[in-house]
Amino acid sequence: MRRLIIVSNRLPISISRTEGKLTVEPSSGGLATGVRRVHEHSGGMWIGWPGHSEALEPAEQATLEERYRELRVAPVPLSAEEVENYYEGFCNGVLWPLFHYLIGQVPLEVQGLELYETVNRRFADAVVAHYQPNDTIWIHDYQLMLVPQLVREQIPGARIGFFLHVPFPASDVFRTLPFRDRLLQGLLGADLIGFHTAEYMRHFASSALRILGVATDVDCLRWEGRMVRLGVFPMGVDADHFSKVADSPAVTQQVHALRNGGHTQILVGIDRLDYTKGIPRRLMAFERLLRDHPELREKVRLIQVAVPSRTNVEAYETFRQQVDTLIGRIHGAFATPNWVPVHYIFRGLPEDEVVALYRAADVMLVTPVRDGMNLVAKEFVACRNDESGVLVLSEFAGAAHELAEAIHVNPFDVAGMAESFYRAMSIGAEEQTTRMQALRRRVFGFNVHRWAETFLTVLERETEAAPMAAMGASAIRELAARMRGAEHLVVLIDYDGTLVPIADTPALARPDAEALSLLSRLAARPGTEVHVVSGRPRDTLERWLGGLPIHLHAEHGFWSRAPGEAGRVIQEGPPAPWKEKVLGILREYAERTPGTLVEEKPTGLAWHYRMADPEFGPLQANEMRLHLTELLSNTPVQILSGRKVIELRAQGVNKGLIVPAVTARNQGALVVALGDDTTDEDLFAALPPEAICIHVGPSDSRRSLRMRSPREVRMLLRLVGEAPVQSEAPKLPASVQ
Repeated sequence: MRRLIIVSNRLPISISRTEGKLTVEPSSGGLATGVRRVHEHSGGMWIGWPGHSEALEPAEQATLEERYRELRVAPVPLSAEEVENYYEGFCNGVLWPLFHYLIGQVPLEVQGLELYETVNRRFADAVVAHYQPNDTIWIHDYQLMLVPQLVREQIPGARIGFFLHVPFPASDVFRTLPFRDRLLQGLLGADLIGFHTAEYMRHFASSALRILGVATDVDCLRWEGRMVRLGVFPMGVDADHFSKVADSPAVTQQVHALRNGGHTQILVGIDRLDYTKGIPRRLMAFERLLRDHPELREKVRLIQVAVPSRTNVEAYETFRQQVDTLIGRIHGAFATPNWVPVHYIFRGLPEDEVVALYRAADVMLVTPVRDGMNLVAKEFVACRNDESGVLVLSEFAGAAHELAEAIHVNPFDVAGMAESFYRAMSIGAEEQTTRMQALRRRVFGFNVHRWAETFLTVLERETEAAPMAAMGASAIRELAARMRGAEHLVVLIDYDGTLVPIADTPALARPDAEALSLLSRLAARPGTEVHVVSGRPRDTLERWLGGLPIHLHAEHGFWSRAPGEAGRVIQEGPPAPWKEKVLGILREYAERTPGTLVEEKPTGLAWHYRMADPEFGPLQANEMRLHLTELLSNTPVQILSGRKVIELRAQGVNKGLIVPAVTARNQGALVVALGDDTTDEDLFAALPPEAICIHVGPSDSRRSLRMRSPREVRMLLRLVGEAPVQSEAPKLPASVQ
């Protein structure tokens, strides 16, 4: 088994004092339980925040560090201020409610991304510090969504997995975040991104398409030269462990005490006191049950355990008051001297007491308004060795996708939920057994250990099949040093998508001051010749770049000009009687596809759909391409599918036309070419084998060298243009190291 580096916000340890002595013990919990086995077997490291441990004596600190080494955990220290602002303020105050569709809980002004990125970078640096060749890195949950990309920037070939333990919201909800693109880019640094349900995976794919323009093919998408796999891995529980505890004498004794002769039916809810768990609506449904079915009074009770959670967040204190008020209202309306309808426990319980409640319950109520999985439902099933009891489960919990034999409820329908409670209490023993047997087969068959092993198996298989192709920081530095050291250097660079990012419409892609400065400084280096090779019309290139001492090549090599000279047509294209007919078709598609436009060029036409709906636009583009392919089958016209563009050009006109003149004039020079789409492949193919050809961006290419984006292209040009020929390679900015 490969060595595994696990990264989570909290380390799986509990630090406490017992009789004045510092103790550090492994903690329980879904993630800690699920990953502990693979952590122990792989001999790797677990990286995370250890909890507050600042006020320790030097001797205690030494003891703590020794215990860290024994448990193979690596602490990432966070100050109290960072915990308050990064964890409580940003993660739990912004990301948590939004990912659970509770937009009303998100602050009016969202702040904290800078601190979130700072803390994520600290975690990433800890990963890099402990990384050994061939390690597998597994990062967990919404607190660390930037870590995959931050690690990838420093270790381009790393094997990285990420698992999201909360729901991924629909794209319309996720897009409300001001920094939504940054979070997606962070996640796409992983090789495999895991979700609890197919619904969450679809939401992520839709957000990637609508925000980053990256389409998903079934369960894979291409990002920065890599294939990123998306997968559904519903998390389980340690079913064997819960089953064993459920049969222990201590639990059995507690169950008898709770049942008290079995004269009262028991409904149980066990939750963190969190507004996603649906506790107020559950209480209202129970209240409705008692009002609509008065015969149940004094014959049913609800035991509600609410574990304190995030008590420093103001919204949670308000929520607790709401729960207290509802319980008081129910007691005021229905309690009698002999009976209290709700037994409310506001604290965490030991495991044996929790399991006793699972075993004693006639009906288990798991009714969150939104939940990534909810392991309480599976723990309840694992504990029911008697194959009795009924699970009432919210359809908005991830577990509902697996546990079909539960009674599913809509937690927003209080009246319907009350009737479901009544139905659950009325189910006979035979049906209870039938339902529970099916639930237990699933819970025991897909336990937490199988979840971890399956994820890691898929991660290893995908990374073995798809090695990393993008250049890393060291490769960029080496190339820059080689270019600086060349006596004669020729740089051929595409414009859109290579020098500047793809814009929503072609007219908005004007060069910024940095792009102009980079080209100017590069061209000013002794022995350096710079060529911009673009599909843009000649007048546009002249207007934008004509004042620079560089060579311009427009319309895919149809027209060229050297610095200070008049332009010339390299190859006359054949007559184009097809253009008028095709132009009408493109305009027709533009009229019925909002967000598209038609661009006319001397050598061809282009239909841009960058602003179209990201799902409807590609469908229309594919339909139009098939139509044009049939229409122009015997015509000397090429149909090219580019980045959100369908382009038609005369046969024989391509960027490779400029190569003979350039190479003849620059024999012995180091030639470096950069481009981002299919039109640049013609240029690469025409260059001599010793030329360095670099594909930019996520699309397919036959080139073995790849840069992720125009940002890295500019960094390369900056390194080459700013340093003297004899100097050492300068250090890259921290963002790409």
